[in-house]
Amino acid sequence: MTTTRRTLLRATAGLALAAPTIVRAQAGAWPNKPITIVVNFPAGGLTDGIARAFGQHVSQATGQQVIIDNKPGASGNIGAAQVARSPADGYTFLHSVSSTLIQNRVMFKTLGFDPDKDFTIVSGTSSGVLPVVVHKSLPAEVKDIKSFIEYARTNKVNFGSWAVGSSAHIFAQTLNEKYGLTMEVVTYKGEAPMWQDMGAGQLQAAMGSPQAMNALIVKGDVRGIAAPSKVRARALPDVPTSREQGFDDDAFTVSGWLALAAPAATPKEIVKRMSDLWVAAADSEPGKKMMESFALVEKPMPHEEVMIDYERLKKTLIPRIVALGIQPV
Repeated sequence: MTTTRRTLLRATAGLALAAPTIVRAQAGAWPNKPITIVVNFPAGGLTDGIARAFGQHVSQATGQQVIIDNKPGASGNIGAAQVARSPADGYTFLHSVSSTLIQNRVMFKTLGFDPDKDFTIVSGTSSGVLPVVVHKSLPAEVKDIKSFIEYARTNKVNFGSWAVGSSAHIFAQTLNEKYGLTMEVVTYKGEAPMWQDMGAGQLQAAMGSPQAMNALIVKGDVRGIAAPSKVRARALPDVPTSREQGFDDDAFTVSGWLALAAPAATPKEIVKRMSDLWVAAADSEPGKKMMESFALVEKPMPHEEVMIDYERLKKTLIPRIVALGIQPV
């Protein structure tokens, strides 16, 4: 089951965009004016943080201003649609999560863009370990996935997700399907408002980046119950992975990355140059600080590599969502 944040708050309280002409830039002169990176989630989360830090490196390396423009809404579709309709001249990029380009196609009846035809992916940055945490109001006995399932069998649980079809959504819905639970998956426009509601006790569980939830961890408002990944989270080293707990279904091990994408017709030379800049940004001072704050260790994938992984994820994740029976909205 899914609901929106607006629905949850109500309960607890008692693009059309004109398609511009495509203008092809001379790759050799790029960039000769400011570059805009549209982030299709609010400020304060992992997607926004990486865009700002890496964008700072791009600005320093090229001598041109890099503008971060947050356009959240519709699980990332609004910002993505805006970039899809932008000139393919190398001056407008999208920074998103991979679910916008993969899962959303089966989560929404209409997107406002075609992920495969409208975009080329410039680079992909690992989203790292995204722990599953529960609110402090849950009994102390709820300390792992098994005890969380038992709690959810007899108690109302609102499970936070930063987007429809996200890894958090898949994780929660798989628990519902496999174990007969009726958790409500509450969808937000990004991590920041989700963790705000978690701190207020309006969510009983959620999943996301350690840096974005760090204030809640420090205050003791949340505690980790699982790392849905191949390795444990640096921020929560005592929290076992899902597989360590015996939950081997692939839905409990997150796959995905942050996607820097450009309109599909963007000149290949510009795509290659921006890809090189984005990969190098991870080793810049602002990039290293941001990577460390989010406990990210894997370097970004360049254009050719991320396009190959894009095809792999489509073959893996789309059938998984279809099998779960999550209905498009």
